[in-house]
Amino acid sequence: MSHEPVEFARDCEAIQIPQGITVTIPKGTSAIVTQALGDTYTLQVPSLAGLFRIADRDADAIGKEPRNIAAVSAEASSDAPVADDMVWDALREVYDPEIPVNVVDLGLIYDMRVVGRRVQVQMTLTAQGCGMGPAIAMDAKQRIESLPGVEEADVQVVWDPPWSPHMISPEGKARLGME
Repeated sequence: MSHEPVEFARDCEAIQIPQGITVTIPKGTSAIVTQALGDTYTLQVPSLAGLFRIADRDADAIGKEPRNIAAVSAEASSDAPVADDMVWDALREVYDPEIPVNVVDLGLIYDMRVVGRRVQVQMTLTAQGCGMGPAIAMDAKQRIESLPGVEEADVQVVWDPPWSPHMISPEGKARLGME
């Protein structure tokens, strides 16, 4: 998506990047959509001097139709066992707001285990100094915990082994123009 100017049609909750702080962006605020991936939008808000992320459920605040990407099938039951593929699909909706590839295809997920109704994830970041680390891990945790049958998700950021571009999937490399 090219940088698209928008104006907030209503007050809207957003996450400040990279701090991960929840703020309310007031109605009438001008912004620029810099990225629309998964079920979030990343916006540059000059009057607030920073980047912010809003959820798809708030797309109407910037004149967009919600894409409902995160909608879980009505057939899914909270009584059913938690399926690995359901967790992987949720993780594929997690993005670093500066990179147009999900954390799975970036090779940032080192381990994912479903133990009963608990999900354990070990992930890394592209750089130890990445200020978005806590926000990305929290996004993963919240997406997993929103899945039917999941009672708790434990998402840990680890640094061993160190991440390298060789860990990016072929799909991710294609998206980044690395092939």
